[in-house]
Parts: sequence; structure tokens; C-alpha cells
Amino acid sequence: MLRAALIGTSSTGKTTLFQLMTHAPEVPRGKGDVNIGISRVPDLRLDTLTAMYNPRKRVPATIEFADLAAPPRTGAGAQALVDVVAYKTADALVHVVRAFKNPAVPHPVGTIDPARDAQTMEDELILADLGVAERRLERLDKDLKKTRSADLEQERDLLQRCREALETGTPLRALQLPVADLKRLRGFQLLSAKPLLLVINVDEADLPTVGASVERAAEQTGLTGFLARAATRAVALCATIELEIAQLEPHDAAAFLSDLGLKESGLDRVIRATYDLLGYISFFTVGDDECRAWSIARGTSAQEAAGEIHSDIQRGFIRAEVVAYQRLIARGSMQASREHGEVRLEGKEHIVQDGDIINFRFAT
Repeated sequence: MLRAALIGTSSTGKTTLFQLMTHAPEVPRGKGDVNIGISRVPDLRLDTLTAMYNPRKRVPATIEFADLAAPPRTGAGAQALVDVVAYKTADALVHVVRAFKNPAVPHPVGTIDPARDAQTMEDELILADLGVAERRLERLDKDLKKTRSADLEQERDLLQRCREALETGTPLRALQLPVADLKRLRGFQLLSAKPLLLVINVDEADLPTVGASVERAAEQTGLTGFLARAATRAVALCATIELEIAQLEPHDAAAFLSDLGLKESGLDRVIRATYDLLGYISFFTVGDDECRAWSIARGTSAQEAAGEIHSDIQRGFIRAEVVAYQRLIARGSMQASREHGEVRLEGKEHIVQDGDIINFRFAT
């Protein structure tokens, strides 16, 4: 399951967005408390497959969202996130940036400046990571004085490069490190290395002009420079209005969105942007019992995808029966797709494509 963690200062609408994404009720929380909620990934393809098979269960892909209440220490900022498991293990960070003006909800520093707030949070993430890197380097220096180790030396060299970048104010996601280096860093769960989604929380009056255009929203809020950075995306929405829309009947919600010039809800746009940011795709398993969508990283092999369902299927993998979604829908059934030679037998190295319908053959 994908995991994303919400960050942002107070009075940004972060908790409202969490409620929107997870349909969680608003509950009193103490400082440092973490709320965890699950959001279903919208996918019209799963709806179509469900209508085709009429299964007993329809199971969409999901994303887990975490929302930390006010940090346990005033002024702790991103440093308070370093030891929070839900943030350390998150695949991406979702930074809710305030662009709405509401005198009844004063900004912590008095003025509305999305670019300033986004950079301040980025700086805090960088400082938090710098502390982690420096502490580990100190330990490595001590260990290397006792014994020489090629692995430890490679780790030290990598962390030194990271420290140099952090000291210049560069987030680690901007380094676009190779996979081998990312694996070495995984244990440290460095915050500035995680992909970043900016959620620009605008006024309702701004929705018709910026809600459907991230570029316009970024230009209006001074965040254009952020969109040019590596592993960074943005979505513009009005969290309070989106929360109201989410409570309407589907027909009324669609009409409301249309009036605002939007084709889909903020919930859907945030989830799609998170998928795009992380480079994730979906494959499907279908049948009379269940139609289910599964989330995997783009470039995942068939054997690795089997492991998303169950480790036994991955270990006992024999072959994958694969048909493309469009082919299956065009033929109307799996049997018709077989008769036209469109169901392929693929080996463990086959790279799963977005929308593949797969049946795994395996032996235990």
C-alpha cells in the first residue's frame, strides 16, 4: 500500500484535507498524536470490470494518509517528524500550503505567502535531515577507526555527498540518486529525499481561475519555481468546499464541480497526483469472487507484482496470464480474448503495464 504523510503549519487546512481524503470524522487530538486514514484510489477501469464480472467484492487500490497534530514541542517544526514512524516510512510527503485569506483564521506569522511557507518547510526538512546525516557520519567515523569496511566506506561517501547538498540548502530528492544509493539511504528515511506534493489550498473565489490549472495556481501563489524541481508536483483546491462537495449525492456533487469549472474532485486530483509523483500504476485481478486493483511501481516485474498479492504466489511463480485492459473490454470476456490470442503467457521478468489484467499461475 502507498503511504503519504501530510505536513504543513497550523491554519493551512491540513486536517480538513485529511478528513476529505480519508472520510475520517474530526476528533480532538493532543499534540503529537498521529491520525492514520485510508483513501480509495478512483479508477473507472475497476468500475467497468466490476460491471462486467459482477463479483461479490470490489476492492480498489488504496493510499494510507497520516496526519500529525501540532508538534509536541513548540517550534520543533520538521524535526518533530524525524522519529514519527508514519512519517519515516511514508513514500511521499503532502505539504498543504495556505493560499486562502480568512481573517477568522489568522496565519501563524500574520501574512499569507505560499512561496515563503513552502520554502520554510523545505528548509526545515533539510535541517532535520542534516542532523540525521551528521549523527550517522560521526558514528561511521568511529566505526571505521576500529575496522575497515568497504560497505561502511561507501555509506560514508554517500552520506558526505548528502551532507554537502543539505548544507547548500538542496533537498535530497533534487540529487536524483541512483537506485543503489537510494537503497543505502532507505534505512535513514530522510525526509527531504521523499517526493513532495504541494497542495495549494486556495479561496473558493479562486477556484474557477486556478482550480483546473496547476500552472495558473502556481503562478498566482509564487510557487512556479517549486514545480520545476525534481520529484515535486502540485494540486490546487479549496479544502473546505471540497469537503462540502464530498458530502453531497454524486449527481449534486458533479453539478457543483461543473459550476466551479472542475472535471473531478480534489480528492481524485490529489490521489492521481500522488500516483504520478511516485510513478505508480495499477494492475487488476478479476473473477466472480472479486475484482481488485493493485498498486505497483512502474517497471515492476510480473514476479514482483505477484508478491503484492501474496508472498507464496511470488515464491511459487510459474507464469502470468496477461491481457491488456482495452483488449478485454473490446472483446467483452476473457474467453473471447483467449480465442483471439490476446491472452499472453508471460514469464517472471515481464514488466507489468498499467491496466494489465493478470492471473498468476503458481505452485506452493
